[in-house]
Amino acid sequence: MNKLLASMAGTVWKILVKAGDQVEEGQDVVILESMKMEIPIGAEFDGTVKEIKVKEGDFVNEGDVLVEFE
Repeated sequence: MNKLLASMAGTVWKILVKAGDQVEEGQDVVILESMKMEIPIGAEFDGTVKEIKVKEGDFVNEGDVLVEFE
């Protein structure tokens, strides 16, 4: 199972996918906000979203799991 990890600490500003969505490598999946900047986090591979592990407004640390893929 593949996982998308937070590349930095920040607040989950927007989730751009839902469970069951197909994503392609490079597609933005989550947008984090840190120091008033929006940082898009893209998929590192093609796959299907299995589970979203965070919700909008959550604070995450670097390395936290954001989304799991099948």
